[in-house]
Amino acid sequence: MDLSKHAFFEGKIVPLSEAKISIATHGFLYGTAVFGGIRGYWNEEMQRLFVFRPYDHFRRLLHSARMLAMRTEYDEESLIQLTLDLLHTDNWQCDIYMRPTFYKADLGIGVRLHDLKDEFSMFVIKYEKYVKNDTDAHVTFSSWRRIDDNVIPARGKVAGAYVNSALIKTDAARAGFDEALVLDQNGHVSEGSAMNIFMVRDGVLVTPPVTDNILEGITRKSVIELARNELGLEVHERSIDRTEVFIAEELFMTGTAAQITAVTRVDHRPVGAGVMGPVTAKLRALYEDVLRGRNKKYAHWNVAV
Repeated sequence: MDLSKHAFFEGKIVPLSEAKISIATHGFLYGTAVFGGIRGYWNEEMQRLFVFRPYDHFRRLLHSARMLAMRTEYDEESLIQLTLDLLHTDNWQCDIYMRPTFYKADLGIGVRLHDLKDEFSMFVIKYEKYVKNDTDAHVTFSSWRRIDDNVIPARGKVAGAYVNSALIKTDAARAGFDEALVLDQNGHVSEGSAMNIFMVRDGVLVTPPVTDNILEGITRKSVIELARNELGLEVHERSIDRTEVFIAEELFMTGTAAQITAVTRVDHRPVGAGVMGPVTAKLRALYEDVLRGRNKKYAHWNVAV
């Protein structure tokens, strides 16, 4: 994995080797941190790097910080500017992934959120596929349930909450699957280990609502808009029962890391014809053009570096 040479740490850009925290840091000890995942895409023809929807990503990050009672002087625009400064420092010319994080920076023991210092950091890595089998993924239903919003904020990207995702992902991988589907406390399909879910039933695109303990995904939001405006599809945000995915025509997962991953089998049952369907294929092609700055209609989603 190719890491950046520099990071943003404690208010300035420094060599990555100097961006270090103590093992006594509150955010490390208790998972009291929130993070974002932002992708940048290199367009070889244009020789430009495009950062996808940074304003939306940083807005969600700031909302997550608010849920953990964090105080910050940053806003979306200032976070975008420091991102551009960091990317210019290392002159990236490939697909990348950025990890911005707000964390409780005090040292010592004591479970709380108040009266603690909040810091911000960000580093960059070269990034490729999150799900290697992204055109033909085989998934299973996890025995773990999705965290409930009244336990840990499900719509926030809280670092400690991703133990839930790690348990889900590891059990699925060790059982020979590419990914997993997770149910919420009411038995409805919520998410994958760390991505949103869509299915096609009777020609309608369906995805769980934000009230079913899902992360309010930026890719999810983008796919809904592309499906409605470019493909003319009817899109419903509603709860999905477990057995519905067995009789869906198509199923796919979305996320900043996963992009649009086609699911073709669930617990050894084929989805539709058992191959990536036409809606998924069209959305993948549309999304790829948008990400790399080839679709001028959605140029406002990208910030060129």
